[in-house]
Amino acid sequence: MRLALAALAAAFALGCTQESAAPRDPSLDARARAADTPAPQAPTIPPGSPRVAFLGDSITAGLHLPSELAFPAVLQRDFAAEGLPFELVNAGRSGDTSADGVRRIESLLQSSPDVVVIELGGNDGLRGQPTEVIDANLRSIVYKCRAKYARVLLLGVQLPASLGSEYVAQFEELYLRLSRQLSVSFVPKFMDGVGGVPTMNLPDGLHPTAKGHERIARNVAPGLREVLNELGRR
Repeated sequence: MRLALAALAAAFALGCTQESAAPRDPSLDARARAADTPAPQAPTIPPGSPRVAFLGDSITAGLHLPSELAFPAVLQRDFAAEGLPFELVNAGRSGDTSADGVRRIESLLQSSPDVVVIELGGNDGLRGQPTEVIDANLRSIVYKCRAKYARVLLLGVQLPASLGSEYVAQFEELYLRLSRQLSVSFVPKFMDGVGGVPTMNLPDGLHPTAKGHERIARNVAPGLREVLNELGRR
């Protein structure tokens, strides 16, 4: 019971990935759109550009915002502008855990992505799932991607200290360990500057604004750029 209460409090404090259990405010989408800039058009992507799939939860999905404002779409526009265009597959789904990712990855790989960006684990952590289970699920996703010759970019998730220092340390360590043991490209603290920053989150306190997604895109960009450049050198 203490863990569930701590997780709920942490979600409101951190602006993390878990869905609120309270009924959804029907005016939230309208307020979110009014507070941010109009959704831009997707860039023209040349034939033969690499395909990048984003497997994640509500952060990847851009919950409460037009999909064009979610950080994967921001990255696509920014990279196209700098001469690194890619075809985008946004497979973010609100509330997903690492186990959901394992169940969905085979279907996603049918789209033959060249790169899979994994943004999962935050909802597991808030629910207090054992870190060894999260580790095993993420490993399974990486293995399945590699079996289909897709490169992987892993995004490191952070948890609030209120969940307990020992658990938080073990949780954050699992991402670093995975990246090292499996030689996976890695972006630590992908929500740095967004989680827990009121001006970067919507009124629900859980999900980033358009500005928040732009900051996340800047955090992720160096890692994705490196992976795409490696593709070009194959």
